[in-house]
Amino acid sequence: MIATRPRSEVASRADFSCVRYAQVWEDADVLLAGLDVQPGDRCLSIASAGDNALALLTRRPERVVAVDLSAAQLHCLELRVAALSVLTHPELLELVGARPSRRRTELYARCRALLSPDARRFWDARPRAVEGGIGGAGKFEAYFALFRRAVLPLLLSRRQVAALLEPRSPAARRAFFEREVNTWRFRLLFRAFFSRALMGRLGRDPAFFRYVRGTVSGRIRQRAEYALTALDPADNPYLSWILTGHYGRALPLWLRPEHFETLRAHLGCLEWQRASLEDYLEAAGPRSFERFNLSDVFEYMSEATTEALLARLADAGRPGARLLYWNMLAPRSRPASLADRLWPLEALARALHARDRAFFYSRLVIEEVV
Repeated sequence: MIATRPRSEVASRADFSCVRYAQVWEDADVLLAGLDVQPGDRCLSIASAGDNALALLTRRPERVVAVDLSAAQLHCLELRVAALSVLTHPELLELVGARPSRRRTELYARCRALLSPDARRFWDARPRAVEGGIGGAGKFEAYFALFRRAVLPLLLSRRQVAALLEPRSPAARRAFFEREVNTWRFRLLFRAFFSRALMGRLGRDPAFFRYVRGTVSGRIRQRAEYALTALDPADNPYLSWILTGHYGRALPLWLRPEHFETLRAHLGCLEWQRASLEDYLEAAGPRSFERFNLSDVFEYMSEATTEALLARLADAGRPGARLLYWNMLAPRSRPASLADRLWPLEALARALHARDRAFFYSRLVIEEVV
């Protein structure tokens, strides 16, 4: 582990001491299709809770480096690596919280010896987070738990929630949404619960909304409606967790049984470091990577800071390298000044965004190093 003094814009404004995201709320299937990772590639990834950094390993790259400003987020990744090393696939699902379990403390004890001293102290001090499933241990997940407990019962019965997650044709999904979901109460409570003020206080960090313009809840509601009608809720693990607190028929890519042995076999290709993206790129040097999973990092940056970081990423990428990132509420992409260095893959990004099951994001951006 390398600790560096973070120099990123958001580092001085947001709190990174807690687990903000106990799972990654970005569709790994979209990520892998957009980056088109090849065997032997070197990948740089925002760590977050580690789900998508691990998902990159399913494509057998030479190396995946996961970086994050938050030690807590890296402890989430480290525990996942330990669990993949010593648990069976069903046990892994239990520890994460994807399946019911009364033995998560015992499962954690089997992983504990593989953790670094810092990570061990971190998880030892949070027995309730372990007992509840480590996939629910973050501030963002607690926000959704509050939604399930306090708001969802006012909108839908348990029977309606179960029915919402049943497979249907697109026409039947639209009819169900209009008949059972899209009521005046739904629109009112959605607007209140997913407002900028409440999300900033209870879910994300207020600093993450610094560059957002316009209505937050309205844009998220439009994307939620798309996920409930145009896409299939029965095939959406992110929606299932929000509504039920666990995954249903569908699992995120890194937890699918067909990838378990591949992940376990390639854990040695993964490393993680606590650093700002800016500092890590400076240390790595030019032409170091072929693929970049950038999450939604530009959401928290000014346009000038975004331009400077994209230039640095272009330096760090080999010719043909791909950058992939999401916009949630702040529009960010390659500026005109970098037109000769980064080429937008707009058609691919639009096609993949149309099937993106992590429905919060308004736009997917994929750019290629010229």
